[in-house]
Amino acid sequence: MDLLFISLVLILALFAMNLSSKSGIPSLLLFLSLGIMSNFLGIDFNDYGLAEKFSTLALIVIMFYGGFGTNWPMGKPVVKEAAVLASLGVAATAVITGAFAYFILRFPLLESMLLGSVVGSTDYASVSNILTSKNLNLKYNTASLLELESGSNDPAAYTMTMLFLSLIAGTDISIPGLILMQIILGLLFGVVIAFLVKKILVRINFQKDGVAIVFMAAMALLTYSLTNVVGGNGYLAVYLFGIIVGNQAFIGKKDIVFFFDGFSELMSIGLFFLLGLLATPANIISSLPIAAIIMLFMTVIARPLSVWGLTLPFSLTKNQLTVISWAGLRGAAAIAFAIMVINSGVSLSIDLYHIVFGICFLSSLVQGSFLAMVSEKADMIDPKDTVLSTFGYYAMKGSISFFKTTIEEDSSLIGKKVKDLDMTFDFIIAKIKRGTTSIVPRGEVELEAGDVLVFGGEEYFDPYSQQLIEFSVTKGHPWINKKIMDLNLPENQLILTIQRGGHVVSAEGKTVILENDRITISTDDRLDFKAGI
Repeated sequence: MDLLFISLVLILALFAMNLSSKSGIPSLLLFLSLGIMSNFLGIDFNDYGLAEKFSTLALIVIMFYGGFGTNWPMGKPVVKEAAVLASLGVAATAVITGAFAYFILRFPLLESMLLGSVVGSTDYASVSNILTSKNLNLKYNTASLLELESGSNDPAAYTMTMLFLSLIAGTDISIPGLILMQIILGLLFGVVIAFLVKKILVRINFQKDGVAIVFMAAMALLTYSLTNVVGGNGYLAVYLFGIIVGNQAFIGKKDIVFFFDGFSELMSIGLFFLLGLLATPANIISSLPIAAIIMLFMTVIARPLSVWGLTLPFSLTKNQLTVISWAGLRGAAAIAFAIMVINSGVSLSIDLYHIVFGICFLSSLVQGSFLAMVSEKADMIDPKDTVLSTFGYYAMKGSISFFKTTIEEDSSLIGKKVKDLDMTFDFIIAKIKRGTTSIVPRGEVELEAGDVLVFGGEEYFDPYSQQLIEFSVTKGHPWINKKIMDLNLPENQLILTIQRGGHVVSAEGKTVILENDRITISTDDRLDFKAGI
């Protein structure tokens, strides 16, 4: 019965995603509604222990992929602004919101600050989902700033939540010591483990389908858990780990992108659904007015004060600051931290969980639904671009594939202009690498020896894969130390690629085959290729 329920939820989630793309309603809001509907169908779920385990795993996946998918060259120009908003911005928003809850709503001081901390960070999944689903790009690199900020600000909210949770529980802690431990160890473990993984990726070829995914998932979990064990901020470590590894090229990267793209969205769906499932309808109704007041205060006062005040040293425009202020959606992290607080067993006088529920629900409904309109009114939409149109996006997720070739010293292409090349096939020169410089392949550009040409064309997928055969040249193989021209291959065989170590060797007639080379051969169905291999 449980599996039937899960399958139905996933099917409904797919319909909700389709409805979201057509209606403009944030998809995560629909998932939250699915959880609420389950309550009215008589499904009683209140296992906060299981919920905390799932929410922790979900947040690890979301944080890792948020970092892994960050395009560092695009984010680098706004990294200072994003770093300030992701750290001091979260602290300022949490404290201002906590002060409002204490002085105006008359909540206890520590509980007010705890509530502000839980909802202090913005939600990467929500922001990214809205930008991509509406095919928007914002001027002045604002989309990159928002994604970098929302992807990296959960660790600050987690540290503040842990701090005030410890104070309420009466734990004897050093506040500066806790903060420093969280930050320093989080940074240290994230960088060190990412460095080790980069070394492993260079030395080990994760070419077998799915192996790279398993390895990367295991290392992300290891990064979080190991950092947490020593008292550091695991979320900060796994996000930093994702950024460093995600901006490196390696075999199997496209598989990881496709897998985590769907898996992270599934985790977000699960979190929002879980929030609705754990909520009690009666408590939702009673807490909603308070949640609405807090959400309105955060949207109109707390978030704008933090954004405008902390970005004074930077040259951001007023319309840019308006959009950044409005885009402070609350979501996955707030849900995970609220579950953690309830599961900690501390006694609270406020219904923190259902207040957080209301804030996330209304934030997704109001801010999410009107983000595109606010961006348009503020004249912040760049009609010439979208958040998807980057070289890295098409290389990893699009139907376009890229390959490269180097112009050798004796090549007949030397001195030729790009416009004079006989491009009779359906592919184009995407860019030219000359030393450390990237050159736009305009028609008048002359090719030089050593230039690396990057070609782009539509991917081909063979559903049968019967015409390409791949094998390794093992010890004793008759082809070892022979040139390709001396193999006397049949007319219906052609060696396409030779992989040697981490490189692809040109399969020319004079190329010598070595032991441990991995060879890809094109053949046809008429040939019994088993002989000789």
